[in-house]
Amino acid sequence: MSIIRINAIEVAEGKGPELARRFAGRARAVDAADGFEGFELLQPTDGRSTWLVVTRWRDAKAFEEWASSPAFAHGHRGADTGTESAAPS
Repeated sequence: MSIIRINAIEVAEGKGPELARRFAGRARAVDAADGFEGFELLQPTDGRSTWLVVTRWRDAKAFEEWASSPAFAHGHRGADTGTESAAPS
């Protein structure tokens, strides 16, 4: 059975397109992670500022291994896009 991890990101007004570009152009390092099954970036359509990053994993262990990897740290290093990120749940 797969598991889902959701990261809610508060995006400053006008910064949504930049966030979408960052995710579209990401290095794709996660695609090769053991147990990774899929990714979606969900944009709000009702005027809210919270975007959702949804990842699907084979199991919790696969996600935890990715989250503690150097590739994860590299992919999440700070670029100022006017966003605040909560820890994935």
